[in-house]
Amino acid sequence: MAGELRLRTAASTVQRMFRGTFTALVTPFRNGSVDGTALEKLIEAQIAAGISGVVAVGTTGESPTLTHDEREEVIRIAVEIAKDRCAVLAGSGSYSTRDAIDATQRAEKLGAGGALLVAPYYNKPSQEGIFRHFKAIAESTSLPIVLYNIPGRCSVDVGADTVVRLAETCRNIVSIKEASGSVERVSELRGRLPDEFTILSGDDSLTLPFMAVGAVGVVSVASNLFPTEVCSLVRAFESGDAKTAEKLHRKLFPLFKALFIEPNPVPVKTALGWRGAMSSEVRQPLCEMSEANQARLRKALGKFEQKQRSSRAPYRQQ
Repeated sequence: MAGELRLRTAASTVQRMFRGTFTALVTPFRNGSVDGTALEKLIEAQIAAGISGVVAVGTTGESPTLTHDEREEVIRIAVEIAKDRCAVLAGSGSYSTRDAIDATQRAEKLGAGGALLVAPYYNKPSQEGIFRHFKAIAESTSLPIVLYNIPGRCSVDVGADTVVRLAETCRNIVSIKEASGSVERVSELRGRLPDEFTILSGDDSLTLPFMAVGAVGVVSVASNLFPTEVCSLVRAFESGDAKTAEKLHRKLFPLFKALFIEPNPVPVKTALGWRGAMSSEVRQPLCEMSEANQARLRKALGKFEQKQRSSRAPYRQQ
């Protein structure tokens, strides 16, 4: 009986942990190096806005261009600044199972609260290969794991059958960041997975539609810039105020789209640079935005901020 109670309590804790708004942090650079001071300020701003958690060294953080030491530096800073005020997920996925295991174990030693594991990319394993990949990583760590399904970038889809099988087989695989773009996929997963297994939108623009069919939050790029507003949208829907959530979605939607007119995270880092929060520097093979797209982004930001000034304060849960 006591053991069952502990399991239920653990499941409840995980369910609370992996819901809400998680910011996929950019990694600030200055003169070619990680700008730790700017990263600390960015994380503090996220926490002040009431974010549920942050993702360190995800793909928005340009993880493929970071050295192993830099990845550990970013995770360490995130853990130290968060100080248990929000969850810290470490992006530790790889197309190499061995490398993903190593990165996940290193993240655990650094104090991360969970691991975000993208599907193996480029080598296009079968569903059985994908299952074995994630299972091997899960067995190597005690961290709770959030799967990351983004077939448009990985060229493989983590099928619904595979997600269900992983949830049944691995206790610490507890959530999925779903970036397939499919409301039907979220509906299917929600119907087949246990209630404590959470689903997070992997696309800002699909947060509201996904939550309408069972997702409980988002891993957001836009919240690097506007964490309060993205949190407000998620909290409004969670509290049953669908009308306010829809209004916020419509206000944010043009901005969500503008932040992807060039490869992520170039637009969001450009906007953060304009704000003075950090340098807009990115690493090759990414490069600065074209002048035409900078003008489009400035226009979208200007319209959004004008709406903010003319509207009432964003929804806040009482």
